[in-house]
Amino acid sequence: MAQTTWKVDPSHSEVQFKVKHLMITTVTGHFSKYDLTVVTEGEDFTKASIDFTADIDSITTGNEQRDGHLKSPDFFAAEQFAQLKFKGKKLEKSGDAFKLEGDLTIRDITKTITLDVEFGGIVTDPYGQTKAGFTLEGKIKRKDFKLEWDAVTEAGQVVVSNEVRILCEIQLVRQA
Repeated sequence: MAQTTWKVDPSHSEVQFKVKHLMITTVTGHFSKYDLTVVTEGEDFTKASIDFTADIDSITTGNEQRDGHLKSPDFFAAEQFAQLKFKGKKLEKSGDAFKLEGDLTIRDITKTITLDVEFGGIVTDPYGQTKAGFTLEGKIKRKDFKLEWDAVTEAGQVVVSNEVRILCEIQLVRQA
C-alpha cells in the first residue's frame, strides 16, 4: 500500500495545555505556531509516523506578563530551547479509542508519554480535500522537563500545579 502524507490544518486545530493556579482555578494556554506531519500506509493511522513541533515563542495564555514568564528560564527557556517536539512511536486501539505513545522533548529532556486519542473519522470537505480528525488528551508532570519554578502563598497554597493537562483538537489534510 502507498504511503500517505498528512499535514495539520492549523485553522481547524488547537494545541492547548491547562494548569491549576492556586489549586482552585485552571489557566489555559496554547501554542499558535506548530507543525505536524503524519505519514500513514493508506488511511491506516495505527502504524503512522508522527512528527510534531511547537514554537515556544508562540505560547499564549491571554496574559502578556505570564507569557513572558513562561518563555523565561524559569519555565521553557525559549531563547535556548526554541521548540518542543513530539515523536509518535505507537498508536494502539483501546476499546473505541486509541492510546498514542511517543517521546515528548521539552528543554532537551525527552520522556515517553501516553495520550488518549479519539478518532473523529475521515471525510472529504466541500473543496475535495480529504481530512482526518482527532482529539488528544493527556497529562504530564512539568517538573519532569525542568519547568521547575515554584511559589507558595503566605497561606501555603501552591501557585502552579506540577500536573499539566494536554488537550489537542487536530485536523489533518491528506497531501496530494
